[in-house]
Amino acid sequence: MTAGDAPVIALDGPSGAGKGTISLILARTLGFHYLDSGALYRSLAVAAARHQVAGDNMEALAVLAAHMDVAFAMADQGAEPRVILEGEDVTTQVRAEETGVQASRIAALPEVRAALLRRQRAFARPPGLVADGRDMGTVVFPDAALKVFLTASPEERARRRHNQLMGKGVAATLAELIEIVNERDERDRNRPVAPLRPAQGAMILDSTGRTIDDVVATILAAAKQRLER
Repeated sequence: MTAGDAPVIALDGPSGAGKGTISLILARTLGFHYLDSGALYRSLAVAAARHQVAGDNMEALAVLAAHMDVAFAMADQGAEPRVILEGEDVTTQVRAEETGVQASRIAALPEVRAALLRRQRAFARPPGLVADGRDMGTVVFPDAALKVFLTASPEERARRRHNQLMGKGVAATLAELIEIVNERDERDRNRPVAPLRPAQGAMILDSTGRTIDDVVATILAAAKQRLER
């Protein structure tokens, strides 16, 4: 049920399903720590580019992952955590669309996933952890107190990403983003190591057309039942 003495709530699902926003709200509401595992892989993609490590150099990427100097700084209420890589704020780079595409490719490498596994599990400490990713409930925290698989239609996820990018002044077409979403889903579902799928016993939530508050309330109600056992 827990990782050590710390209860874990694991949220998995495809990109754009709302995991980041939902997980942050849950962590702040419960007073738990927060792990954005996707940001770790994105940080590795940024670090690889910075150190000129090729995306198919599995050995070098694994070494870089094991020794990567990365930290997360919780921001003000409602803002996403800042990503600090080698002492530099790289949040904007980490959240860029091209970084996400490269991170998805890197995440398919078993050596890289193994190198980051221990680092991810170290986030589980009292009073608890909300972990957001694609294999939190299946691989990283298989004994999590609550496992949630959060999804939404590709069109809905592409629209959300389009709105985010437009709000940041970044030009992108909805058609391009739908194609990127579908390609990433295909790659994540079919990778040989830790493919994207609901964990055994996971609560499956489709957030299409649902408000953030509605989804949060549903998960909090389930968490209350599990954590009080």
